[in-house]
Amino acid sequence: MPYPEKWIVLLPVFKPGPHLSELVTGLLAELPEPARVVIVDDGTGPAADDRLAEVEALGCTVLRLPVNRGKGVALKAGFRHILSAFPGFAVVCADADGQHSVHDIRAVADRGEPGHIVLGVRRFDGMPPRSRIGNTVTQAVFRKATGRTVTDTQTGLRAYPADLIGQLCAVDGERFEYEMNVLLHAAATGHPIDEVPIPATYLGDNEGSHFSGLTDSARIYLPLLRYALLNRRVTAD
Repeated sequence: MPYPEKWIVLLPVFKPGPHLSELVTGLLAELPEPARVVIVDDGTGPAADDRLAEVEALGCTVLRLPVNRGKGVALKAGFRHILSAFPGFAVVCADADGQHSVHDIRAVADRGEPGHIVLGVRRFDGMPPRSRIGNTVTQAVFRKATGRTVTDTQTGLRAYPADLIGQLCAVDGERFEYEMNVLLHAAATGHPIDEVPIPATYLGDNEGSHFSGLTDSARIYLPLLRYALLNRRVTAD
């Protein structure tokens, strides 16, 4: 299938490694315009200067946040920029740490359609044990809270339709809980969530992840608990 004409690839990064350059080079070979890759650095600081200058020279848009605020803040900064610079474009968000290939990103983008969120869902048999257990539990809790089944609630590979980008800027959350809040927003507003299977690729047992164990897990489960309690009250009323 041809790559959709009106899609932006958004890559939030923190302490970017060599995989960023590899991914961007591959994307630029596939996309019709280099400017259709937007990178948001979440306050890495001078340590990222050379890496970001390298990808910017290739033709990407690079936004730099002054301090580290979290993945949710970086994503929303990217969405606001895209709303202004590329109105009417849909967005594919991906991780730039080696987890997502150009093929994976294209597969998710090609599945997109108006009004639908598309998730690139990983096969659990390829995950490190801690990630597999966490995703299994979160999947069950999400289904209990919303009545909807999402195979991989923590995937960073997601396609969002153009008509949803403005709403995503207003969804609560600064760190990893933001992506959970986006799924809860979709459940509350009735947006369809489609899924595309992708390989589960982890380098060095996922040592490049910036997910912080218990702290970030609590951030993810609290929105689920609030959603479940709120909807129980609504149902009771």
